[in-house]
Amino acid sequence: MAIFYVVIAIVMVTFVALARNFFDLKNHDEGTDEMKDLAGIIRDGSKTFLTREYRIIVPAVVAVSIIYIFFIEIGSGFTFILGALMSSCACLIGMSGGTYGNVRTTNAARVTKHMSRTIRIALMSGSISGFAVPAFGIFGACVVWIASGGINFNATSTSLLGMFPGVNFGTVSNPLTMRLTTYSLGCSLVAMFNRVAGGNYTKAADISADIVGKNVMGLPEDDSRMPNTIADFIGDCVNDIAGNVSDLLESFVATPVATVLITSQAFKDDLALLGAGCIYPFILAGGGLLASVIGVNYIILKNRKQVKIINGEEREVSRENVDPEEELNNATIVSAIAVAVIGLFAAKAVFGGVEIPDVFKAGWISPWIAAVLGMGSSVAVGKLTEVYTSLKSQHVKSLAYMATEGEAFVVTKGDAIGSRSILAPCAVIVISMIISGSLCGSYGIAIAALGMLSFVGTTVSIDAFGPVADNAGGIAESCHLDPEVRKITDELDAVGNTTAAIGKGNAIGAAAFATVALIMSFIGSFPSPDFTDPMTWVMVIGGMIIGGALIEYFTSILTDNTITAAKDLADAGAKQLNDNPDILKGKQRPDYESIIRKASDDALGHMLVPAVLALAVPVVCGFLFGPVFILGLLIGSTIVAIGRALFMGNSGGAFDNAKKFIECGMLYQLGEDGEPIMTVSGKPSVIGKGTPAHKAAVTGDTVGDTRKDVVGVALDIFIKMMSTVSNTLAPMFYTYRLF
Repeated sequence: MAIFYVVIAIVMVTFVALARNFFDLKNHDEGTDEMKDLAGIIRDGSKTFLTREYRIIVPAVVAVSIIYIFFIEIGSGFTFILGALMSSCACLIGMSGGTYGNVRTTNAARVTKHMSRTIRIALMSGSISGFAVPAFGIFGACVVWIASGGINFNATSTSLLGMFPGVNFGTVSNPLTMRLTTYSLGCSLVAMFNRVAGGNYTKAADISADIVGKNVMGLPEDDSRMPNTIADFIGDCVNDIAGNVSDLLESFVATPVATVLITSQAFKDDLALLGAGCIYPFILAGGGLLASVIGVNYIILKNRKQVKIINGEEREVSRENVDPEEELNNATIVSAIAVAVIGLFAAKAVFGGVEIPDVFKAGWISPWIAAVLGMGSSVAVGKLTEVYTSLKSQHVKSLAYMATEGEAFVVTKGDAIGSRSILAPCAVIVISMIISGSLCGSYGIAIAALGMLSFVGTTVSIDAFGPVADNAGGIAESCHLDPEVRKITDELDAVGNTTAAIGKGNAIGAAAFATVALIMSFIGSFPSPDFTDPMTWVMVIGGMIIGGALIEYFTSILTDNTITAAKDLADAGAKQLNDNPDILKGKQRPDYESIIRKASDDALGHMLVPAVLALAVPVVCGFLFGPVFILGLLIGSTIVAIGRALFMGNSGGAFDNAKKFIECGMLYQLGEDGEPIMTVSGKPSVIGKGTPAHKAAVTGDTVGDTRKDVVGVALDIFIKMMSTVSNTLAPMFYTYRLF
C-alpha cells in the first residue's frame, strides 16, 4: 500500500511543476490591445462552450452512476463519478493553459523574433495539459485502490437492490477490479463527449471558414473578417486541447486498469506475485509522470532567455538555429530514457523478491522488456507517422504537387497515402504484442500498452503544442502583425500538425494493446465457451461482422453531423459577408457571437447519440446474445477501428501539411526537366496562396479535417469504452442472456 502513497507524492510534485509553469506563463505579456481583445474572445468562448457541454455531461454521468450503484456494485457508481471528475479537471486545466498560452506565444514571436523563445512559451503552455493528464489519471486510480483496501478475493460487494432479500443481480467477488474498471469508464465517457462535441464544433467552423473565406471570398488564412475563423480558434481549444486531454487521460488510465484485471485473473493463486503484478504498473506510471516533468522542463529551460556579456555590455540573447521538430523529439527522448531506467530498477525491486512463474520467460526482467517494447512501439509509430505527415515528407511534397492537377487528384492521392500508412504501424504493434505476450503472457501485453503511454505527459505536452501554435498564428494574422511573426508560428504549426498525427497514432496503438488486454480479461470473466460447438463460432463471427459494421456506422454518424454543421455555419458566415460589405472592407466587425453560438448549438445537439452508442450496443447485444457474441463484437470492432483510425489520422495530417507546404511558399513551378522554373531575380517561381493549386489543397484539407480531428480521434475511445463496459457486465451477460 505504501507504494501508492509514493505515487501520490509524485503526483503532488507534478502539480507543483504544473502550477509553476502556469503562473510563469501568465506572467508573460499578451501583446497589443487588439491581441488581448481577440484572446479574450477565444478564452470566453471556450469556457462558455464547456459550461454548456457539462450541462449535458453531468446528468449523463449521474444517470450511469445510479445504474451501477443500484444494479451492479455500490462503490463502482462512485468511482465512475470520480473518473468523470478527474477527466473533467484535467481538460479544464489543460484548456486554460492553451487559452492563456496562444496569445503569449504570438507575442513571444512578435517581440523576440526568435524561434527558441517562441517554442519555450508554446511548450510551456502545452505542459499544462501534458502534466495534468497523467497526474489526475493516476491520482484517481490510487485513491480507488487505497479506498478499496487493495485486492481481496474474499471480499463481497453487491448492488443496492441486490442487498434486499429476493433481489439477486449477482455479487462481485473482487470489488477493487470492478471499481477500477468503472473509474476508467467514467474517464472514457467524458472523453467521448468531449471528442464528439469538440470535434464537431472545431471542424464545422474550420471547414466553413476555409470553404467560404479562402475558396469563395479569397481571404487569407485566419482572416478575422471571416466570423467562422474565430469559432475555429475556439474549436482548437475545446477539441485539440480539452478533447485531446480527456482522450489521452482515458487511454492512460485504461492501461494500468487492464493490467490489474489481467493480474487478478492470471496470478490469483500466488498472492506475492499478485501484489507485484498489480504494483508494477502503478510504479511505471508514476515513474513515467516524473520522467515527463523532467523531459519537458528540460526543453523549456533550455530555450529560456540568457544574459551574456557582449562588448562589455549585458545583453539578452536567444539560442540560434533552433529546429522545433528536433527540440520536441529531444523532450521525448529524455523522457523515454528516464522512464526506461526507472522501470528497470522498479522491475528488479518488485519482481526480484518473488518466485518467478514459468510464463515469465526472461525472469524478473520480462515485464520491463515488455514495457520497453511498448515504448519502442510508441517511438516507431511516431517516426512512421512523420514519414507520411511531416512537412519534410516526400509523401506530403508529392501530395502538394498533385494539387496542381485539381481537387480530385488531391483527394485520391491523399487516400492512397492514408491507406499505405496503415501497414507498417500495424506490423509494429502486432510484432510488439507477440513478443511481449511470448515473454510474459497477457500480462506482458498489458504492460506493453502502459509502456507505450508511460511518458504520456511528454506526448500530450508536445501534442498540445500544435493547437497553441495554430492559434498563435491565427492571432498573428487576425491582428495584422509583421509577416515574420506568422512565418515563425507557421513553422511551429506545421510541426504541430505532425506531432498531433503522432499523438493520434500513439493513442490508437495504445488502444490496440489495451483493448486486447481487456478482451483477454473479458474472456476470463465467464466460463470458457465450447469452441467445438458450431454455434459458438456462429456467435463469434456474427459478433465480428457487427463489430466491424458498427465502426463504419459510428464513422458515418460523426462525418454526417460535422458536414451538416459545417454547411449551416458556411451559410451563416457567407450571409454576414454578403449582407454587410463593410465587413470585408474592414470598416465593421463581424458578429462573432452568433457564429460561436450556432457552432455550439450544432455540436452539442449532435453529441449525445454517438457518445452513448458505445455504452448501449454492448449492453443490448450482451443481454440478447450473451458474452460469446460480445467477444466477437469486440474483436471485429477493434480490428476495423485500428486500421480506420490510422488511415483517418495520417491522411488528414498529410492533407493539412500539403496545404501548409503551399502556404509556406515551398511549391514551385516545374519545367519539362522536372526542375523549378527560375524568375528574373534568380529565385524559384512559387505557386502560392490564392492559386488554383492552393484552393485544391484547401479542399483536400477540408476532407482531412473531419477524418483526423473528428472520426479518427474518437475510434480509440469507442473500442475501449465497449471493452470496459463488457468487462463490468460479463457475468450478467452469461447469466441473463436471451439466446
